[in-house]
Amino acid sequence: MKGSRFRPHRYSWRAGLVGLLAPLALSSAAQTPLRWDGPSQAAQTQAAVAANTAASNATAPAFAPALQQNALPLAPGFDVRQFETIAQELVADQRIPGLALAIVQNGRVLSARGYGVTDVSAAEPIDAHTVFRLASLSKSFAGTITGMLVSEGALRWDSKLTDYMPDFRLADPNAAQRLTVADILSHRVGLTHNAYDRDIERGGDYRDLLQKLAYAPMKCAPGECYAYQNVAFSTIGDVVFAATGQFYSETVSRRIFKPLGMNDASYGLEGIEASPRWARPHVRARGGWVSLMPKPTYYRVAPAAGVNASISDLAQWLIAQSGHRPDVLPAPLLATLHAPLIDTPAELRGSPWRRERVFSASYALGWRVYDYSGHPVVFHAGAVQGYRGMMALLPERDLGIAILWNSESSLPSGLLPTILDAAVGLPAVAWVDTGNKTPGTMMARAPAEDAAGVDSSTSEAAPD
Repeated sequence: MKGSRFRPHRYSWRAGLVGLLAPLALSSAAQTPLRWDGPSQAAQTQAAVAANTAASNATAPAFAPALQQNALPLAPGFDVRQFETIAQELVADQRIPGLALAIVQNGRVLSARGYGVTDVSAAEPIDAHTVFRLASLSKSFAGTITGMLVSEGALRWDSKLTDYMPDFRLADPNAAQRLTVADILSHRVGLTHNAYDRDIERGGDYRDLLQKLAYAPMKCAPGECYAYQNVAFSTIGDVVFAATGQFYSETVSRRIFKPLGMNDASYGLEGIEASPRWARPHVRARGGWVSLMPKPTYYRVAPAAGVNASISDLAQWLIAQSGHRPDVLPAPLLATLHAPLIDTPAELRGSPWRRERVFSASYALGWRVYDYSGHPVVFHAGAVQGYRGMMALLPERDLGIAILWNSESSLPSGLLPTILDAAVGLPAVAWVDTGNKTPGTMMARAPAEDAAGVDSSTSEAAPD
C-alpha cells in the first residue's frame, strides 16, 4: 500500500535529482532550458550553444564516473538467476510463446538471454540475438537522436516545427507556430490523446494523417498539457531529415545503432523480415497461441514505433543510457533526456504495480520518469499486435532492465517490478504468475489487469 511513511520520498527524490542534474544540463552546449519566454530567448539559446560547446565536451566524461561512484549497491539477495528462472517458467508449456530478458548493472551485462520460441508453428529457440518489434520503446531513440543534434547545434530544443515543416497546420492557427521540438518529444502538442491512431491501424498513410491534424480537436495550447501521440510525435523524423539531409532511420542507424554495437537493430517491416532470426507476433485463439505476420501499420510512424532490436541490442542501449558510453551519449545529454517535463497522473492507475509502487509520474524526452516508492525510475513500455516490451533504468543503483515478448499476454509485465523491488530491497509481491505452485515461491498469482499498461486486444495498438 502507499503508506504515509513513503510520502516524504514523493518529492524529495525529484528535488534531489533536479539539484544534481540541472547544473550539468545547463552547462551543456545543447542542453538548454526546456521552457522559454520572450522573443529574445532564441538568440540567447544560440549564444549559449556557441559559448558552451567546450564545456559540454569537458563536463560529460566527468559526470558518468561520478554517478558510478555514487551508485548504491544492489540490495542483499538480488539474484539474477532467480529472474532467469522466472522467465523460463513463463514460457513453460507455452504459457507464452517466447521472451527475452536483459539485466545490466554498472556498465556490465549481467544477463541477456532468450526463452521459449520464435514461432509456435515452426519452433526455433529465442536467443540473445533474436529480433523483436519494439513498438513505443522506439520513442527513446527519437528523443536521443534529436538531443544529439541539439548538442551539435544543428537544432535547438525550442526550434519551431514550422521552421522545418512550414506547411504544418493545427486547428488553432497560432498553435502550429508555437509547437517546439521539445513539445513534440514530450507529448505536449496540445492534441487529444492518440490522435488518429485508429487511422494508423486502418492502414492510413502518415502524410495523409499529418494533413488531418489540421482538423483534430485541440486540448490545450502547445507546451501546456500532456496527451500521448504517435502521428504528431513522428514529425520529429521530418525535423531530423531537414536538419541532416539524411532519412531519419539512416541517421539513427549511423549515429546510434552502429557506434553502440546494436548489430541486430533495424527499422521497418523490411528490417525485421531481413533479420537472420526474428520472433513472430502471437495472438490468442481457441486452440492457444497463433502466430501472424507483423502488420506494417505502425512502422509507418517510425520515430514513434519503428525500431526492431534484439535483447542484446537493448542491453547496449541501457548501458549507454546509464552513462557508460559518453563517447556516444554524453552525460549532459542524458541528464536532459531523463529530466521530467510534464506530469502524467494517469500512469498512477491501471496495472497493480503502478497503483502500489508509483507515487508520481512524468514524461521527459522519449522517456517516462517514475517515483517508484521513493526511487527514481526512467521507463518506457510499448505494444503493437503480438508484441510487448518494457525497459527501465534505476539510476541510483546503476541498473537497467529490458523485457521483450512476442505475444499479447500480460504475464511477463510483472517481471519488471519484481526485479526493481529486489534491487532496492522492497518486500516481495506476487506481481507475476509463473505457474509454479511450490510452497514459498515468490510469484503466485497473475495480476487482474495488463501490467504493461497497454491494450492487449488483437487490434494493433502502440500506446505504451
